[in-house]
Amino acid sequence: MPLQIDTVDEQILYYLSQEARHTSAPDIAEKVDVSAPTVRNRIRRLEEEGVIRGYHADIDYQKVGGRLTNHYVCSTGNRDREEMAHRVLDVPGVINVREIMSGKGDLRITVVGTDTDDLTRIAQGITSLGIEIDDEDLIHREYFRPYAPFGPRDEEGASPVTGVAGLAGDADVVEIIVREQAPIAGKTLQEANEEELIPSDVLVVRINRDEGTITPTGETLIKEDDFVTIHSRSGVTEETLEAFTGD
Repeated sequence: MPLQIDTVDEQILYYLSQEARHTSAPDIAEKVDVSAPTVRNRIRRLEEEGVIRGYHADIDYQKVGGRLTNHYVCSTGNRDREEMAHRVLDVPGVINVREIMSGKGDLRITVVGTDTDDLTRIAQGITSLGIEIDDEDLIHREYFRPYAPFGPRDEEGASPVTGVAGLAGDADVVEIIVREQAPIAGKTLQEANEEELIPSDVLVVRINRDEGTITPTGETLIKEDDFVTIHSRSGVTEETLEAFTGD
């Protein structure tokens, strides 16, 4: 059964995922308006319940001897997916394995190698377990951000607009949460363009939905609670923001 958490827990998770190493309990307490002991107790509970599973360093392996980071999409076939995930972690060079709830492509494996020959050796180690490699990509850069709905609240609740490089007249990028009453909710991007809800110079470049990321096309349906990244070289107007918030 999922653990029930409140807004204090959510904001603690937000600030820890933003920067765990340099964020202390007193720092979070000041931002969340609770005591430092309360924050420490909350963190301990979240750790014990398995919500916080660990604190990991974000390492740029390319800066360490020019190492290469590769991502494999793999299939386990009829084998036990969890067992195969644990077995593949023992292959030298494998640093991360994700189980995906699907038939084909049910394991996503990230590896680090010293060079292309080393990546080939790691791939052979994976396939020797009976795991099929369906696709692979060489990772260039990776970006992270905290889950915005867990972020700071104002007096009226969570702000639907975050991560703004200037607002209205001079913004380039805006990250925004789609509200239920928003005119764009329930429409495809093509329909939104045809109805002039989105100006021609505004691009929807990414949609985060249910912990997944969507690269949108004209047929992509915008839904309530989507976390949308929009971009415009000429600036995002209040009218455009209203199409996503309904305010």
